[in-house]
Amino acid sequence: MKVITILGATGSIGVNTLEIIRDNPADFEVYALTAYRNIELLYQQCLKFSPRYAVVADESLANKLSNDLKALDCQTIVLYGKEALVSVASAEKVDMVMAAIVGIAGLAPTFAAVNKGKTILLANKEALVTAGEIFMRAATQSGAMILPVDSEHNAIFQCLPDQDKHYDQQAISRIILTASGGPFREKSLDELKDITPDEACAHPNWQMGRKISVDSSTMMNKALEVIEAYWLFQVPVEKIEVLIHPQSIVHSMVEYHDGSFIAQMGSPDMKTPIGYAMYYPQRHKINVPKLDFTAKPLSFNALDGQRFALIPLVYDMLKRQDYAATIVLNAANEVLVEAFLAEKIQYLEIIEYIERVLQELKLNKPETIDDVVAIDLKARRHVSVLLNTDKD
Repeated sequence: MKVITILGATGSIGVNTLEIIRDNPADFEVYALTAYRNIELLYQQCLKFSPRYAVVADESLANKLSNDLKALDCQTIVLYGKEALVSVASAEKVDMVMAAIVGIAGLAPTFAAVNKGKTILLANKEALVTAGEIFMRAATQSGAMILPVDSEHNAIFQCLPDQDKHYDQQAISRIILTASGGPFREKSLDELKDITPDEACAHPNWQMGRKISVDSSTMMNKALEVIEAYWLFQVPVEKIEVLIHPQSIVHSMVEYHDGSFIAQMGSPDMKTPIGYAMYYPQRHKINVPKLDFTAKPLSFNALDGQRFALIPLVYDMLKRQDYAATIVLNAANEVLVEAFLAEKIQYLEIIEYIERVLQELKLNKPETIDDVVAIDLKARRHVSVLLNTDKD
């Protein structure tokens, strides 16, 4: 039985992880569940899975959840705050940590788990996007195993040539990340001027939260995935390519120098990569829809770098090894997507402001997690000042 902490239990990744545990109760013990403010769902999860700890954002939420659980004689201890997140992620009893907190808030607890040599089921993009060099160095030193949960990186992981992943770098010609292209892949830039938040959140293949749905529509998610692949698989950025694949059936693939391609395919259901990571190196039966190859044809298209301008930006950052810029990119995008969802800026302004911020902020490479947090905060403040100035 593996003991697991789930950081971000009430998000889609956390919910799917708990569904797998529900279907396989003899294989996992839930040590801790964490949430930000969704204590209604966390309450139900605590009753069902009886974790030793639950962690929420602040004291008032913790008191309410604790009182509600005690009323039904649930023994879960409720904690709150950043230190509690770090504690439940790095606890000695914990074997694996599902790192599924969205945003920079997931950085500290995930890094704490890495330093303790845990198995990290990595669904938090920001860990590698903002601190990839620091994280990978710490994992090497501690012996932590980092297993990607994103469907694309999980697919690449499955396509690599051996189970311990000590592969010949020269044998790999390309790592190919597939992208659905989001809901606007066939629209011109002129047609995107009046896009609403609801339209941007209507992904054709996946059921996701609103922030990541917007990222999918702008292809920010794929830009961040290029950065993740760069760190996870330790290949030159020139060997990483993005290919548009609207059906989301081929989740990614690897081309070898003998001309062979190995691709991982499956229905667009996140329980497949989650289950693969949870049971690695074994494969376990997961309850997902079966793939029907006769349902629709598969198609592929080249990436339009002008239409999806964030991808070329990321390639340039990585070629220059400007790792501070990747932090600025991520932070600026979070602030701008929030502003778009609140209807404070237009859809195309997300990209316009990102390009502007990257031009205006030139910062030194981070050496520590504290450096990462400081750069992130500086970028957020810079974007907020721009928005307040421009919109006044």
